[in-house]
Amino acid sequence: MYVPSTNDPDWTIEVDPSVPAERPYVTGAVVRGVDLDDAALDSLIQLQEKLHATMGRGRAKGAIGIHDLTMLKGRALDGTGRSGPANSVTYRGVDPEGDRFVPLDADRELTPAGVLRDHPTGETYADLVAGLDRYPAIYDEIGLFSFPPVINGRRTEVGTASRTLLIELTGTDQPTIDRMCTVICYALDARGATVEEVTVEYADGADPPAAGRSLRRPDLTVDVKRVSHDRVESVLGVGLDESTVVDLLERSGLDATVEDGVYAVEVPPYRVDVLHPLDLIDDVGRAYGFNDLEPRYPDVATVGKRHGGSRLASAVRTQLVGLGFEDLLNFHMTDAATTFDRMGVEPGSDVLGGGPAVEIVEPYSEDYTVVRTWALPSLVSVLANNTHRSYPQDLAEVGFVARRDDDESTGVAEARHVAAVLARPDASYEDAKARLAALAADLGVDLATPPTEHPSFIDGRAAAVTLDGDRAGVVGELHPAVLVDHDLELPVAAFEFRLDALR
Repeated sequence: MYVPSTNDPDWTIEVDPSVPAERPYVTGAVVRGVDLDDAALDSLIQLQEKLHATMGRGRAKGAIGIHDLTMLKGRALDGTGRSGPANSVTYRGVDPEGDRFVPLDADRELTPAGVLRDHPTGETYADLVAGLDRYPAIYDEIGLFSFPPVINGRRTEVGTASRTLLIELTGTDQPTIDRMCTVICYALDARGATVEEVTVEYADGADPPAAGRSLRRPDLTVDVKRVSHDRVESVLGVGLDESTVVDLLERSGLDATVEDGVYAVEVPPYRVDVLHPLDLIDDVGRAYGFNDLEPRYPDVATVGKRHGGSRLASAVRTQLVGLGFEDLLNFHMTDAATTFDRMGVEPGSDVLGGGPAVEIVEPYSEDYTVVRTWALPSLVSVLANNTHRSYPQDLAEVGFVARRDDDESTGVAEARHVAAVLARPDASYEDAKARLAALAADLGVDLATPPTEHPSFIDGRAAAVTLDGDRAGVVGELHPAVLVDHDLELPVAAFEFRLDALR
């Protein structure tokens, strides 16, 4: 496995607190001794755009700027405590109508806002900075030379005569832009160039996760993943000796050692696609040759059929429809306010639905920030969105829920819940329990409903749902505060319980 050697940093990227919080991260590298002809330059541009389109999510998550370093004038750093010369550029925020620069493919100076209005590239990527009070920008001692994620300045344009490059990447996620930088450094190293580290200095007032940090980039740390020999053979369906597996991994560009039937595999930093042990098995299979794998029947004398849990869910849905409910299929993702606040439930409490929610990292929308911990809030939200419809509205769902659980191998406990609501002028606890009792009888399960308390339900009008002695849910009349929060003007009775309690 090859890892490029790097020289010590001579350049620093300083991150000013004025950087927009929407795009707070930066990374980079210096590459010296680059030999670029027209074909090599086109190849580098193609790599840059492929990374933009894939890992960079159309420049939204990460954007790359490549500059001719000889055209930059670095500000000398004082008080760094390092020997030798040191130069810096600064990543900071700029007023949209502030400093001017000449962008690529232009012949006059424009402000950042002017680039978005009058430059074709600016028009293409204007939505990435729309609504920001300050735009991200990179400065040297001369002035602004890069407007990420939109366009570079013409002053530092790279051509076939360029021999020393500054690579800078900005984005919304530090690991993502670090990996993108690693891929570019490997590509240029393969062309005979020398990679030099840069220091990234985050100011104390920068974005909280990075504030005060000092990083040396590019990050060429080698990751180690493990996979057992038995799992390799099981997934691929062929018998292999350990030395063969090691050889196949090495042919895939990985280093591997084996001890007690477990492979410790070193993954080079540019292999951003290796996330799981199954990715290692995939590499073994590719090196072995998938076309050389002989198909065979599995050593199991059974015929495929529908899973028992799926059949049970279908049976419950059929019974609920027979009891007069309309079957729904709601989104599994929602937001914390819908799951907890509007239902009167304290996050992390031990009531039904109160378990710690699985949070979505970098959610697409503020409406989908968590995986729902119970299904009843989804049904009540449907009622809230249909107050203009006639009543009664009797709705039910058999659906997916999840909560964080450190005892699970994935850190998440998954389940399916049965939930139902009855919205009508005369809805009562007795109505909900009667339908629950009918459902339990149809499925041959003993039902008990001892009194209980739940913040979403009226005290004295709520009971625990116990099926064959297993406490599985709650039934009752929704609390007036919940109804008011959802703009519901008539009573609602409801129940929810775990599907697996019916088995």
